[in-house]
Amino acid sequence: MGSAEEDYNFVFKVVLIGESGVGKTNLLSRFTRNEFNHDSRTTIGVEFSTRTILVGDAVVKAQIWDTAGLERYRAITSAYYRGAVGALVVFDITKHQTYDVVDRWLKELYDHAEASIIVMLVGNKTDLAQAREVPMEEAKMFADNNGLLFVETSALDSTNVEEAFETILKEIFYKVQKQKQRSSQSNTVSLASENPASTAPAQAERRPCCVAL
Repeated sequence: MGSAEEDYNFVFKVVLIGESGVGKTNLLSRFTRNEFNHDSRTTIGVEFSTRTILVGDAVVKAQIWDTAGLERYRAITSAYYRGAVGALVVFDITKHQTYDVVDRWLKELYDHAEASIIVMLVGNKTDLAQAREVPMEEAKMFADNNGLLFVETSALDSTNVEEAFETILKEIFYKVQKQKQRSSQSNTVSLASENPASTAPAQAERRPCCVAL
């Protein structure tokens, strides 16, 4: 294997947020490892996994952070918004309560993240369509009105999971490219501030882009 420094051109940090039990951890594991755990436990604090995808001619390393949805962990997770350039706000289509609090999660996100962050609203668990409580049209209209991307997914049967992550990563990439075109200085490409020093993999975000598009 080659050096990790040589394996990708960009690192994008994306956070998963939303109430406990909406399926954030399984969305993460489905995208990064193609796994689903029926007995997955509540996330404690923050976990992250990575996956590398090709966007155009560039290799993008997605660093996906799974933030705990339980109230008592929210003070811990807020620091991890720093440096994020994308966010998936996840709710359970079978539990309207998890959709009702999306506004609160968006407020927390915008309070702690960069204003330029790209956000996608994700209605998860479409495999349980017979128990749906949140109409897709309602959630889509909310997303449109708030400038959010939108998709419905099922981590269980993989529906739209790839599409969700790839769409937001492509949107981040295109935004980076637009910024790059507006500036002749490669070190202004980053969408966000530096990540915490303890987050070693994310430090690569500060490397100059090494692909000519």
